[in-house]
Amino acid sequence: MKQPLRALIDQGIDALRAAGSLPADVATPDFVVERPKTREHGDFATNAALLLAKPARSNPRALAQLLLDALPASADIARVEIAGPGFINFHLTAAAYQREVATALRQGRDYGRNGRGEGKVAGVEYVSANPTGPLHVGHGRAAAIGDCISRVLAANGWSVTREFYYNDAGVQIENLARSTHARLHGLKPGDADWPEAAYNGDYIQDVADAYLRGDSVEIEGQVVTGSGDIEDLDAIRRFAVAWLRREQNGDLEAFGVNFDVYFLESSLYRDDKVEETVSRLNANGRTYEEGGALWLRSTDFGDDKDRVMRKSDGSYTYFVPDVAYHLSKWQRGYRRAITELGADHHGSLARVKAGLQALDLGIPKDYPEYVLHQMVTVMRGGEEVKLSKRAGSYFTLRDLIDEAGRDATRWFLIARKPDSQLVFDIDLARQQSNDNPVFYVQYAHARVCSLLRQAAEKGYRHDADHGIAQLSALDDDASLALMVELSRYPETVEAAGDLLEPHLVAQYLRELAYAFHTWYAATPVLVEDAALRDARLALALAVRQALENGLDLLGVSAPEKM
Repeated sequence: MKQPLRALIDQGIDALRAAGSLPADVATPDFVVERPKTREHGDFATNAALLLAKPARSNPRALAQLLLDALPASADIARVEIAGPGFINFHLTAAAYQREVATALRQGRDYGRNGRGEGKVAGVEYVSANPTGPLHVGHGRAAAIGDCISRVLAANGWSVTREFYYNDAGVQIENLARSTHARLHGLKPGDADWPEAAYNGDYIQDVADAYLRGDSVEIEGQVVTGSGDIEDLDAIRRFAVAWLRREQNGDLEAFGVNFDVYFLESSLYRDDKVEETVSRLNANGRTYEEGGALWLRSTDFGDDKDRVMRKSDGSYTYFVPDVAYHLSKWQRGYRRAITELGADHHGSLARVKAGLQALDLGIPKDYPEYVLHQMVTVMRGGEEVKLSKRAGSYFTLRDLIDEAGRDATRWFLIARKPDSQLVFDIDLARQQSNDNPVFYVQYAHARVCSLLRQAAEKGYRHDADHGIAQLSALDDDASLALMVELSRYPETVEAAGDLLEPHLVAQYLRELAYAFHTWYAATPVLVEDAALRDARLALALAVRQALENGLDLLGVSAPEKM
């Protein structure tokens, strides 16, 4: 609904220039059209006059009056007023909101989608867990955030590639192999010879048993078979990684999360991408040797100190393959790369960006964009839940899905801003009450579906076109309040994509559900008057469409019955 207002303001500014009231060399500013905090101050407000006043050497309120007088007439605007130092407030007609109802019904599943990112490619990387154990709840939050970011970007017209980066090289993988090796020799946690850095979960025994049986694991078109040789550490490593990658993929599938690309860290070494990256940094004069180690001059790019790239023993520090990996994203055409990580990775961000800048390849300074999430605390019965026997030391994503269900798990993990800590209350997530936000929103959708069933039972035939034609009947305060809330959906989708904050969709859906339940309680829908009945059903169905579309952006189902 902001677009017609922006167009009117643009026309008004052009008219001021044409009339000589605004100097010809004063450019149209990047003004905003936004909703005031309360509708008493109008439906929308703009700061256009405030931004124009200084370059035009004019008083803001005086310029606001000139702009107000120059605005073209519009049937959507009931009145316009000047507020404060020069804001212009617009009060819209009911017809403007009634037209939004018709738009939602006609666009259906496309309602709220836009083409802001059309022709642009974004790569979104998330989860990227080491294949050393089942996914924990923190991985679940990463999966929910990353998947929903991908969905809202796609709704904003971006071509999105979802990517999982497997850290299948390094110390953790060696610990996995040695943990499985120990289990194959009959050792278990607590035994005197149990490796100090070993993984203690029961799943390691499952891996060892499968390896001994000679099980085969198919992962991305390749088959890895357990040889049964308990001394072949390389074979144990390959099998354990494949087995746990399959396990993690199963967890993600249960969570409704899929990826287009699985990128292996080991491929960066196999294909000499790490060496090529280091060689280019050397050639660019961005490195130096000291104390037997190779250092990156990362302070040249805003880091607080230079960083070791290659240690004195010849091994690379962990951020070096990260630089090579993000370089590969640039080379693969991701002109926008978004990486979702836990907040504990914060320390490595500056050095990765410094490494990319030091390559002198024209990569933007803000590449990649990082979205960091804080930890999740899981509660049950008022007490924190920490342990899972299977994982050994943490509560797994699969545990959470099994207890709370997929819809509630996704909702609760996405419902707050990523950089805020999150408390997941299992008891609340399982409640079938209005206190449970996902139930409350889904129930609003199911309630509209129930209205249609009741209408059929009463012998009422809903005529969608007739309902749209009769929307002018929706002139009461309750219906107008619901239509105003409905009209916020497209701009919520836009904001969620621009800010990479899909929790905005969850917040909006709760508010829309509240507005609908309030309207439903105050407004009889299945009345005898066919025109009024069809108009109210049309409004209910438009709300259902927005709920369905929004829930889909969160990967949550929209049930017809509850």
